[in-house]
Amino acid sequence: MFMPIQINDNSSEPLYAQITYQLRALILSGHLEEGMLLPSIREFANQLQCSVITVRRVYQDLESEGLLRTKQGTGTFVAQVHAEERARYRRQAVEQALEEAVDAALRVDITKEELEQLMQEVILRKWH
Repeated sequence: MFMPIQINDNSSEPLYAQITYQLRALILSGHLEEGMLLPSIREFANQLQCSVITVRRVYQDLESEGLLRTKQGTGTFVAQVHAEERARYRRQAVEQALEEAVDAALRVDITKEELEQLMQEVILRKWH
């Protein structure tokens, strides 16, 4: 099974964090449905061209968050995620991106008004 995870070798973000963030997003957005069998740790590591240890850590951490469940001898599955948790995640993801945009604007001395205008332009362009 192919997992749509994109690794950026030039990112300052560690490989483990990139995989965790993207897999969490796929689960909480509903792209990976409850009960879906994930690739084995070895398969996923081969697909991502990373170590088995990295994928094992990702799976274990997402399992401790309640997003995955492992059945011995059967595999790792997407756990049930409640609608409230999905809504909270969606909001947090957008809020984080907006905070990063505001931080970038502050670094280059863009005024609040300029940023608001730019945000409106981006919204109009994206929701054409």
